[in-house]
Amino acid sequence: MTPDHEVVVIGAGPGGIAAAIMLLQAGVTDLAVLERADGVGGSWRDNTYPGIGVDIPSLAYQYSFARNAEWSRVFARGAEVLAYHQDVAERFGLGPHLRFNCEVVREVWDDDAHVWHLSLADGRTVTARFVVSAVGAFLRAKDDPGIAGLDTFAGKIQRPDAWDHEHDLRGARVAVIGTGASAVQIVPSIAKDVQRLDVYQRTPVWCLPKLDAPVPPWIQRVLAVPGVAAALHGASLAGVELFLRGLTQTPDAIGRPALRTIDRVARGRYRALIARKVRDPETRTALTPDYGMFAKRPTFSNRYLTAFNQDHVDLITDPIARITPTGIETRDGTARDVDVLVLATGYHLFSDPESYEPGTIIGRDGFDLGRWYRDEGLQAYESVAVPGLPNRWTVVGPYSWTGTGWHALVELNARHITRAITAARARRATAVEVRREAHDAYHAEVRRRGRLIDWYFTGLNGHVRSYYVNSQGDVPYIRPASLLQARRRAARFPLGDYRFTAGRYESDREMIMRCTSLVPS
Repeated sequence: MTPDHEVVVIGAGPGGIAAAIMLLQAGVTDLAVLERADGVGGSWRDNTYPGIGVDIPSLAYQYSFARNAEWSRVFARGAEVLAYHQDVAERFGLGPHLRFNCEVVREVWDDDAHVWHLSLADGRTVTARFVVSAVGAFLRAKDDPGIAGLDTFAGKIQRPDAWDHEHDLRGARVAVIGTGASAVQIVPSIAKDVQRLDVYQRTPVWCLPKLDAPVPPWIQRVLAVPGVAAALHGASLAGVELFLRGLTQTPDAIGRPALRTIDRVARGRYRALIARKVRDPETRTALTPDYGMFAKRPTFSNRYLTAFNQDHVDLITDPIARITPTGIETRDGTARDVDVLVLATGYHLFSDPESYEPGTIIGRDGFDLGRWYRDEGLQAYESVAVPGLPNRWTVVGPYSWTGTGWHALVELNARHITRAITAARARRATAVEVRREAHDAYHAEVRRRGRLIDWYFTGLNGHVRSYYVNSQGDVPYIRPASLLQARRRAARFPLGDYRFTAGRYESDREMIMRCTSLVPS
C-alpha cells in the first residue's frame, strides 16, 4: 500500500515545528504536519490571556538552529514568542507541508500494509508510513475543574487558552480560581482595571522575582554575533546540568539530607521575601508555602505578591463549596457576587495516564497504548518509542523534561526520531519498532536513576499536590538525566535497539519495473 504521506507529524507547536524541520533537513520531503487549529504555535497560539509571557529568559526559549538576537525583553511576551515560531516555520519552508483544521482523533496501525491510519475529527482518514506525535506537554486546559454548580454561573467565564479580549473587565467583580503560572500572570495584569478581584487559592505558590527588562539595541547587536548567544545559553545551563547530575548520581544517604537542607534554607529566604513584599500579616502567612521550591512549578513575577497590597484584591483560602448563578460560595457559608470567573485551574498533561484514552492509539496485534499506560504506568524508550507501536514516536513523552526550556527538549527527541526514520529509509525498511528488551532495560534504568527525584516529590514533599506526580504516584514528567547526557543518547542510541523490517512495500516505480520484467517480450 502506498500511504498518503511517508511521514505525518501531529501538531504544529514548538515540538512539531522542530521535528518537521529536522526531517526536511534529513531529506524527508513527503511530509505533512496535521494541526487541529488554524495556525502554528501551539500553546502560544491558544493562550493570549493578559500578561502572558515566558518564565525563563528568552535566550533559552528558542531553537538552537534558529537563534533570535532581537528579543525585545529578557522575558519575552506571548505575542512575540508566537511571532518567533511563525517566522521559524516560514523561514524553514514548512508552509507547503502544513495542514490546518485537521484534528487526529484515532490512530490505528495496519500490520499488513505497514502504515498508520489516522482518523480525523471531520471523518476523513490520512495514511502515513511513519507518525510523529507532537501534541505537546500541556494538551488542553481542564474544561471542568470539578467544582459544583459551574454550569449554573450566569456571568462571563474566561479561560487562559480561550480568552475573550472583547469582554471589558473595567469595573467588574472578578474571581480568579487557581494560583499557578497562568494566574500569577493574570492577577497583576487585570487588578488595575477591575472593581474587585478575589483570588481563590488552594495551595500557595512559590513566586520568585523576575529579572525582566527591555533588551537594549547594543545587546541585540552583540547577541547577533555568531556563537555569542549559544555560549551565553550554554553557560546559563551549567548550574542546571550540575544539579541534575547530582539528583541522578548522588547516593540517597547524601542526597536526601542535602535536599532537606536546600528546602529549609529556601523556605526561610522566601519568608523573608514575602515579609518585604506583602503588608498584611495574615496574607503573608497564607501566601507562604509549606513545601520545597521545586515540589510544584515555581513561578516568576515582580507584581503578583504586591498585588495583594491593594485594598480591592483579596486572597481567599477557604475551600469553594459551590458556584452559584451569581458568584461563589465557600464552605464557611460566605457568598461573594462575581461578574467574571477566570478558571486558571490547570491543564491535562502528557504525564497523566488519563490523557491517553483507551481505543485511540492501537498498534500491532491490538496493542492499546491507553490501556497499557493505565495498567503498567507511563514509560517509553528514550521518552519517544513504545514496543507494540511500530513507526511511531512521541516528541514529548514519558520522562522527557530535562529541567531546561522546551526547545532543548524537543530538539533532542526530534534528533532521535529523525535518526530512526533515516536509518529505516537507508535499510529500505517499512516497519521500525523498538525491541521490548531494549525498552525494558531503559525503563529500569530510568526508575533506578530517578529514585532521589521520586523521593523528593512523593516523600519529602508528598503532602502537596503537584502535577509532577501523576495519579499513579509516579513522576514521569522529569527525565532523570542531564541535558548533555540526553543529547548524547539521542545522537548515539544503538540502532540495534530497534527492529527493522523490510519487504512489504516498494515504491510505485519499483513495482512497475518489477511487473514489467515479468511480461514476456
